[in-house]
Amino acid sequence: MLEKRQFYINGEWVDPTEARDHNVIDPSTEEPCAVISLGGQADTDKAVAAAKAALPGWMATQPEERLAALERVYAEYKKRSEDLAQAMSMEMGAPIELARTSQFGAGLGHLKNFINAARDFEWEKPLREDHPDTIIRHEAVGVCALITPWNWPMNQITLKVGAALVAGNTMVLKPSEESPIDAMIFAEVMDAAGLPKGVFNLVNGDGAGVGSQLSAHKDVDMVSFTGSTRAGILISKAAADTLKRVHLELGGKGANLVFADADDKAVKRGVLHMMNNSGQSCNAPSRMFVEASRYDAAVEEAAEVASKVTVGPASEEGRHIGPVVNETQWNKIQDLIQKGIDEGARLVAGGVGRPEHLNKGFYVRPTVFADVTPDMTIAREEIFGPVLSILKFEGEDEAVALANDTVYGLTNYVQSTDVERRHRLARQLRSGMVEMNGQSRGPGAPFGGMKASGNGREGGAWGIHDFVEVKAISGWSA
Repeated sequence: MLEKRQFYINGEWVDPTEARDHNVIDPSTEEPCAVISLGGQADTDKAVAAAKAALPGWMATQPEERLAALERVYAEYKKRSEDLAQAMSMEMGAPIELARTSQFGAGLGHLKNFINAARDFEWEKPLREDHPDTIIRHEAVGVCALITPWNWPMNQITLKVGAALVAGNTMVLKPSEESPIDAMIFAEVMDAAGLPKGVFNLVNGDGAGVGSQLSAHKDVDMVSFTGSTRAGILISKAAADTLKRVHLELGGKGANLVFADADDKAVKRGVLHMMNNSGQSCNAPSRMFVEASRYDAAVEEAAEVASKVTVGPASEEGRHIGPVVNETQWNKIQDLIQKGIDEGARLVAGGVGRPEHLNKGFYVRPTVFADVTPDMTIAREEIFGPVLSILKFEGEDEAVALANDTVYGLTNYVQSTDVERRHRLARQLRSGMVEMNGQSRGPGAPFGGMKASGNGREGGAWGIHDFVEVKAISGWSA
């Protein structure tokens, strides 16, 4: 088991001032795999003070210098690929192959996209050709609290740190206490990149402790949070008293609209996407709506695909899904699967309990429900596990109405070979992202939602924009 680690504050590893021990649990075994310290108010204050002291110097650096620093971070990050993959696999249950590719690779891609975006970013520019004396300047927001989740750890840390860093902000990172080891390795990456003291700081803690302290802190100018909608609301309320900027990436209940003319792989693609990362993705296509003429065949195919999804320990090589992150999440998922059964949905794959070959670990059976109706709990609540709900629709208008009938608005999906239909639906679906026919968003495309899925956009130039203030300066050359 890994020993307790320190906090990274003002360019060095320091002992916690008022810490509590916290066991990090390996969800594959249910056994502790590390002990870390959870900080208190004094630790939060120390990290914020370091970031505040470093802010004037860092935000005054030239964009080229900040870009060079980000390039060094990128280079150091690549060197730690296996360390990061092993940490994420152990602490949050990502199968090692997924950890080495998608989990680690997401962070690498985001850092590269920020480098490319920063090269072209217009930090200062004239308002218009006919008003050259009015300059629009983009500059740092200030001290940023970055609060990140456990499900895609490096994805979220790099989305926030990369943008904040290159925009000239200083920061305090509070990773999830469920997946802190990879974050501490990332702090070593930042240290190796040779940043000025205080630009990047890390304090471990839970949401009720360090998370709440950062959200309400008078010297924090911005909070960027990814996690549950419930926690996002609490952070917004805590931040309101100091009028700090709040950036939220929250939950989702993605609709996947499968029309009769969808390609032959559409259903299989949707099921496997839902099961990826054990269903622990806010943009998972958890509601599959199928046009009536294709519905019965789609249900049969979905059940068959799910039945072939294998489940096993995160440390094992191969393509399978691992456990969910902890006992609390496992119990919640079990309760919702049972709720689906009790409310009359037709269980066609999976169900309650662990897979038969596993008697320990937070493993969930890949589960598919058919004949789900929009009022059922499993059609409305974010389950955050490998559980798919299949619903029927009769026509395009009904499909749009059903897809939009949710408090969430993160990602929706369309499967159809009709180009004009896809264009219509992309305009009507109320979500920050729409992905069609299995095509992923391009590098640097913005990630984010609307409604209860949050605000703001992460990634590429849009991610940088979320970490800058806009200043209008007149009389520039008068």
